[in-house]
Amino acid sequence: MKTYYTFILITIFSLSSHAQFDLPDLPYPTDAFTEVIDQQTMEIHYGKHHQGYTNKLNKAIKKEEVNSKKTIEEILMNISSYSSNLRNNAGGYYNHGLFWNSLSPEKSEMSLELKKAIQKEFGSPKQLIEKMNQQTAAQFGSGWGWLIVTKDGKLKIVTTANQDNPLMDVVPEEDQGTPILGIDVWEHAYYLTYQNQRGKYLSNIWSIINWESVSHNYARALQD
Repeated sequence: MKTYYTFILITIFSLSSHAQFDLPDLPYPTDAFTEVIDQQTMEIHYGKHHQGYTNKLNKAIKKEEVNSKKTIEEILMNISSYSSNLRNNAGGYYNHGLFWNSLSPEKSEMSLELKKAIQKEFGSPKQLIEKMNQQTAAQFGSGWGWLIVTKDGKLKIVTTANQDNPLMDVVPEEDQGTPILGIDVWEHAYYLTYQNQRGKYLSNIWSIINWESVSHNYARALQD
């Protein structure tokens, strides 16, 4: 079975001192999820929106002279030091990369460690899904639903507006942590298939969640 959990954010060190980021490859074809997300949505979402965030991020980095040695995570954790333009595009770049790798065309299983943590915090995986769907559906306007590992190693569900994420130092401290699963609820992520039915989109997307990737992210978050 193929494994789809590696999310590589490639930093290119050019002759300049500015960080530059590439659009990461999708780990599956754009028609991999046609029963849940139509191919046209995938192509526009990845090829237009994610590519757009990448291009604008690189322009903002050059303008604001962000050091080439900074990773995207380091930029996000100190995002209050930068402009709102860089904040939006750095978030869009990172968030979408995590989102693509939160999905898989193949059935996957969560690790025993993640399952135990979910049971401890939420009761069961089913209860996690129900709670995350409820909170994410209630996110006003565009935004994201997240499963994070908090600074004290616990699982928590949070939401953020626009392209913010829990790594950012501008979100409320109680919502900060390491994202291990992100679900996009901007309308461009689902509108062609679901129109205004965000709840239906959220219910369906769990059938393509890459639990192997989420488990990998969970283990890495605990190590960090």
